[in-house]
Amino acid sequence: MSFSHLDEGTPEAVWAEAFADVELPPLEIDHDELVIVAAHPDDESLGAGGLAHDAARRGIRVRVVVVTDGENSHPASRTIAPVDLAAVRRREVSAAVRELSPHATVEFLGIPDGGIEGESMRVAAYVRRIVADAAAAAPRVLVVAPWEGDGHRDHRLVGRVAREVAEELGADYRGYPIWLWHWGTAADAPWASMERVRLDDAACAAKRAALARHESQNAPLSREPGDEAILHDGMRAHFARPFEILVRPDARPASREHFDAVFRQSDDPWGFESRWYEERKRSLLLAALPHERYGAVLELGCATGVLTERLAERCDSVVAIDFSSTALAHARARLSDRRHVDLRVAELPREWPDGRFDLIVFSEIGYYWDAAALDEGIVRMAASLTPGGHLVACHWRHPIPEGPYTGDTVHAALRASNLDRVVRHDEPDFLLDVFSRRSTDADATPPGTLP
Repeated sequence: MSFSHLDEGTPEAVWAEAFADVELPPLEIDHDELVIVAAHPDDESLGAGGLAHDAARRGIRVRVVVVTDGENSHPASRTIAPVDLAAVRRREVSAAVRELSPHATVEFLGIPDGGIEGESMRVAAYVRRIVADAAAAAPRVLVVAPWEGDGHRDHRLVGRVAREVAEELGADYRGYPIWLWHWGTAADAPWASMERVRLDDAACAAKRAALARHESQNAPLSREPGDEAILHDGMRAHFARPFEILVRPDARPASREHFDAVFRQSDDPWGFESRWYEERKRSLLLAALPHERYGAVLELGCATGVLTERLAERCDSVVAIDFSSTALAHARARLSDRRHVDLRVAELPREWPDGRFDLIVFSEIGYYWDAAALDEGIVRMAASLTPGGHLVACHWRHPIPEGPYTGDTVHAALRASNLDRVVRHDEPDFLLDVFSRRSTDADATPPGTLP
């Protein structure tokens, strides 16, 4: 990713419109220690300042780790030497953290700005010591650091190191975007992995005060070329929101062996045939379909074929796919007399079927996919719909141990895509949405390939 802080960047109004269309899950803050890792002074305030203030008010201990002194923020400056700017920025970040959490500790690692790649082992050792110390003091530790997809090399390196240390020591981890808001658009955001931290008036005020302390970044050092402000008004507008965004690391999806074992133990492990909840949800999904009858239907994650059987009554053909060959053996027994039903074993979304479909059924499968698979799957589904076709999505809203996400996250990603929602049904336990392709979408994209 190549960008300049002097670029105008994406207006905050564009992001505000994108956020208005999605419902992101909240960050669950039930920790005893918060470790904020910053690649440079001001990262802590920009990306997690409100979180730090909220944590401090809850009695959560806050530790801030500043990897570099940010002495190369103005490499072309002729008015201040890097060593002097480093001292300025240390004073600024210390003052900023006091605005957010008066009792927080700040540790400076002193790694050369721009030189993190060659010092990654030393950074890891520093961060490991601090996180281990936090874990020794309290069992529940949350580590946050720059998001690895932020488009800035130092952010990527520090984020990776912090995430690996957190995983090694059993701490929770989240990444915070900063430069994404400047160079990116809604299409670049990792919606499937995002969580929202809502900020009340006090947290917003504390964050504003903290950001104001970083004077060397907010205002020009002088009128000389090379002394321009790093954070211009348009960039600072992204951090005046009444919320912050954190990004979950990708969890490992459940394996094919896991699902095969589940279906070997029971031919109806989720009660598709025995629970009123499942029967009612199935009926609601079918009733939500805008058309009485469809031509070609694609069902993703058909399991034992209970819903497939109902879909077959309302279409000319069904391609029904599942990850588990054991589940499909049950489906084949159920649907042996339905010659217009094609049952296939495939790893979705990587092994995608050819052809276009008038209806795609995306039910109780999306939360098993990681962020990359979910993004890829949404693109493939949109490309595989015929003009005027529908995508129906239905997902359980609560956490499941085998999946990285909840249904809320999956449906937020769908709403942020280039699809129009035409039906919405929300219940405490599940979400049901129907989407259609926008008429402006190109029809030339081969459905089995990504555009």
